[in-house]
Amino acid sequence: MTWKNQQLPGDHAPVKSGGIGVLVVNLGTPDAPDTASVRRYLAEFLSDPRVVELPRLLWQPILRGAILTTRPKESAHAYRQVWTEDGSPLAAITREQAQGLQQRLGDRVQVRWAMRYGRPAIGDELAALMDAGCERILLAPLYPQYSAATTATVVDKAADKLRTMRWQPSLRTLPPYHDDPHYIDALARDLGAQLDALDFVPEVLLLSFHGMPERTLRLGDPYHCHCRKTARLVGEALGRADLRIETTFQSRFGRAKWLEPATDAVLEEEARRGTRRLAVAAPGFSADCLETLEELAIRGREQFLEAGGERFAALACLNARERGMAMLEAIVRRELAGWI
Repeated sequence: MTWKNQQLPGDHAPVKSGGIGVLVVNLGTPDAPDTASVRRYLAEFLSDPRVVELPRLLWQPILRGAILTTRPKESAHAYRQVWTEDGSPLAAITREQAQGLQQRLGDRVQVRWAMRYGRPAIGDELAALMDAGCERILLAPLYPQYSAATTATVVDKAADKLRTMRWQPSLRTLPPYHDDPHYIDALARDLGAQLDALDFVPEVLLLSFHGMPERTLRLGDPYHCHCRKTARLVGEALGRADLRIETTFQSRFGRAKWLEPATDAVLEEEARRGTRRLAVAAPGFSADCLETLEELAIRGREQFLEAGGERFAALACLNARERGMAMLEAIVRRELAGWI
């Protein structure tokens, strides 16, 4: 008698199998824009050894002391500036991206979404896909440029869950897509349309990427190179000879030396040097979030105008608009090749 002809025990639990899943992942967000929620979120985020590469015995007293005592209140105020009726912009947009991807891929694939820090948790969503019969899962971190502090830590968290599972799914990981033609074309077309829609003509376009400590470059992280290549390719694809494009890095934290030039410093320097009309975009972010909506659109505007600038625009991320979703569908379908 073959295995297929054997009868399962009468008390055998129902088993679903044969399905294919996609888990879209972004960085994370607190549950609410209040001090307690932000403290929980920052405690998880800043305790990740991929994010802060210091010995735990040295770092944890600093984190649990000064940082988690003062920073949550400041960050909660910033989150309140951008919170919406749908909650966190990052969570709302990531959910919308997952829903849009589900519609585009159809019933053959099940799409869910997760946050690396906060909720919904990667482990819970992997388990939900497995329970739904997805034996093959594409883990899709929405980070165009690879960094150990982003893509790698998503894979780490997924592995933590796999270690607890008796029946593990087969797992693939979406590669970084910093120079993918679909991504570059989507960015150039989308940014070009936003620039055309402005009621002024910028002299300068800042392409602002999230910062990383400079030592990560020396340790072999390709993030800086990926960002620079994205900026170069986007500039070439835009093809605007009358627009000067500069690459900068934002969100510095702590006393360590970070990748430069710093976005906030360049905003002030440009205004003082005579630049009066400036736009900023954040091509490293797949969805608008605190760093784009508060740090760039609010504080960046204030910095530029107070230093002497006159017109300022913060351009939106690709989010769940048509060009971004078409790009996401294309690269996900490619990575699902052989499964669908």
